[in-house]
Amino acid sequence: MPSSNQLSPIKFAYWVPNVSGGLIISNIEQRTSWDIDYNRKLARIAEEAGFEYALSQIRFTAGYGAEYQHESISFSHALLESTSTLKVIAAVLPGPWHPAVLAKQIATIDHLSGGRVAVNIVSGWFRGEFTAIGEHWLEHDERYRRSEEFIRAIKGIWTADNFNFQGDFYRFHDYSLKPKPLQQPHPEIFQGGSSRAARDMASRVSDWYFTNGNTVEGIKAQVDDIRAKASANGHSVKIGVNAFVIARDTEAEAKAVLHEIIDKANPEAVKAFSHEVQQAGKASPEGEGNWAKSTLEDLVQYNDGFKTNLIGTPEQIAERIVALKHIGVDLVLTGFLHFQEEVAYFGKHVLPLVRQLENEQSVAA
Repeated sequence: MPSSNQLSPIKFAYWVPNVSGGLIISNIEQRTSWDIDYNRKLARIAEEAGFEYALSQIRFTAGYGAEYQHESISFSHALLESTSTLKVIAAVLPGPWHPAVLAKQIATIDHLSGGRVAVNIVSGWFRGEFTAIGEHWLEHDERYRRSEEFIRAIKGIWTADNFNFQGDFYRFHDYSLKPKPLQQPHPEIFQGGSSRAARDMASRVSDWYFTNGNTVEGIKAQVDDIRAKASANGHSVKIGVNAFVIARDTEAEAKAVLHEIIDKANPEAVKAFSHEVQQAGKASPEGEGNWAKSTLEDLVQYNDGFKTNLIGTPEQIAERIVALKHIGVDLVLTGFLHFQEEVAYFGKHVLPLVRQLENEQSVAA
């Protein structure tokens, strides 16, 4: 009998370009803008194209090509007001956010949007960002321990009255939030990471786990690990994978775009980004965190999106997406060079092929 993952259509999300510079550290031309008018139109295009989710980014300071940044929760609300079915995931950082503030913000937006908001808990990779705003920088596993308390706290606030919690980072005493969110039992909670601490946290408390781009074999190892641990914990978690999509009419065209992105990369910015994120990734005790084994070429795209290899013709990309689904991936989190036109192209030329392949495999099963 097919698994529930095989029976459910794979879902699609896109990175909201609410920070300048797009999703690559390159001087290649990008017909992508971080402003609200561009992003409102993009959200409507994505919704019409068949995307279920959009993920707004959280950045507090400039760096690595991202000179300007809009705040994620406010921006997410604006996109929700411009759409009718798209669910927007607002990225937040424990430390700058307190769980009570976040829980109340999201509960209100959930009512205003008809139950279409979610959160992505980012444990933090940019040390300079924390120190610049006077936030204490915790060691790797401590950041995930704080994030787990954060998630347990917002879940409790959203689902219980007279909520009590005694943690090392957060404490609550008979706290009741009203109104509760519309979504039951609560808005979806996403998190990212590749380290042992990140995967273990997902297996205990998160609804969704985002991993950086990787090979099918690398992703499968993470999926199997998380699912086994979650099952042992009596928990279930869905898996999302980062991918930078370059879909063109021919494979040669797609690869030419990839080569141009890398050839026009900003080497100083890539090296600075590499130093920052690899310090964060290798800081995990086992040295297996995000970016720990990324090459400089991988890091031209912030989240190792080239590694997932959704680069080629619509047919090639659709086949690779279904292969990801086959190993247990529930969602593909996409980035693009020219967001508006490429999201539309993806919706017209790639997504129908994915659905066709899914239907064929379902019938065969």
